Amino acid sequence: MSSPPVRAAALLLLALACLSCQSTARARPSGDPAALRYNLTYVTEPEHALDVEVVLVRGTPREFLFTEPGGVDTVHAWQESGTVRALRVVDGAVAVPSGTRFLRYRYALDARIREQGPDLYAGIGEGDARHVAGREYLIRPRVVTPDMRVELYVEGTDALLPWVPAEGGLYRLRGEDLVDSGFHGFGGRRCRAELPDAVLEVAILGRFPHLEDADVCAWLRQSAEEVRTVREAFPHPYITVRVIPVPGRRGPSLFGMVLWSSPPSISILVGQEADAGSFERDWVALHEMLHLTHPAILPRVPWLSEGLATYYTEVARARSGRQSAERAWEELLDGSARGRRPARGRTMQEVVTSGGFSGVYWTGAFFVLHLDVELRRVTGNRRRLDDVLELLARRGTTSTFGGFGAAVDSVAGQPLFDALLARHLPRPAFAELDGLLEALGVTVGTEGVKLIPARDSLLRQAVDGRRTRGAAH
Repeated sequence: MSSPPVRAAALLLLALACLSCQSTARARPSGDPAALRYNLTYVTEPEHALDVEVVLVRGTPREFLFTEPGGVDTVHAWQESGTVRALRVVDGAVAVPSGTRFLRYRYALDARIREQGPDLYAGIGEGDARHVAGREYLIRPRVVTPDMRVELYVEGTDALLPWVPAEGGLYRLRGEDLVDSGFHGFGGRRCRAELPDAVLEVAILGRFPHLEDADVCAWLRQSAEEVRTVREAFPHPYITVRVIPVPGRRGPSLFGMVLWSSPPSISILVGQEADAGSFERDWVALHEMLHLTHPAILPRVPWLSEGLATYYTEVARARSGRQSAERAWEELLDGSARGRRPARGRTMQEVVTSGGFSGVYWTGAFFVLHLDVELRRVTGNRRRLDDVLELLARRGTTSTFGGFGAAVDSVAGQPLFDALLARHLPRPAFAELDGLLEALGVTVGTEGVKLIPARDSLLRQAVDGRRTRGAAH
């Protein structure tokens, strides 16, 4: 095995050799000469990689960085004089010398996958298709100004990025799109799920022997329609979804994630041996899309955002008819039991600050259920949590924890959010669950969940009742 200095020198020579045939910026579609320009080339031989060229313009900042460092260790700066300088990436940062015309580097996808293991961020894929997060491989200015314009062009394969390309495949972006750059898919196949008020562009990044592409888009369309039982319309007119196979697995959705690019981007891992019937019990795609029903809460409050999506995952499937109301409550009860076990009598405050999937998700879901019921109770069943989401959507794409609470109080017509939270936080997590279920008429017997008349059963029926579209009254 060669020593680290010798190996590093060899890699540098190889990189320069690969780039030496490109002494000037490659030809590109006509665009804005004042925009920072990214030319991406998807490479498949000898291994999958992304060659990135950044064409600088007058006034471009000289401090660049990778939001998620580690995938690139050297960037080459091509000077106006024709010389090339190799710039080391230090803690994700690169200082670009004056007189630089453009930057070039390679993000070695397959090498990164071997190093990190298959990962939605660093890289994953099958055949000639690959998936990666933009923040892993796109270098960007350290300071992004509101007026910064960016152009991005991809060649070498069909790509699905979060944004809508202009004619000719040129993406015209804002500088902030480089900060929240979402998930990117390269290669694979495409299908489209269309709703009356939205389009889902879908990349299928690998082979599914028991699924047609139409099956995948039908599943995603069903999930998107169920989101419309919570909101008056699908939250965004355009989003992108990438579906990646996991070899040897049969489950429909194994894991999913949404990133807050603009528009948002979703990626989902699906068992490669899944068939169309297995999607009937899937909840992951719906869960990820339900995150779009609320604004990004900044700073992040995981128990609230995950609690909203987890609660509505069961409610929306009941409203659409994909599962019965009894089944929805059974799922909520089973989840609460899973949340109770790691809670071990600790207070809600302790559970939501200590991490842990089940505790955070299901403690949040129980609070959100109670919040929805209380909103209905204090308004005579005329207003609900769905209305809070509509109000927040009108106020913008981001909010704060305090802003969420203020929206609740506005819909309730009285102070409610802080008072309910103050009841829950110092008490053992799920302490009020049994009493709430009794009031709603949710009982558990030897034959499973039964729904019976009770003090607040009308509120319960309003929560889980069938809807065809929209959350309108």
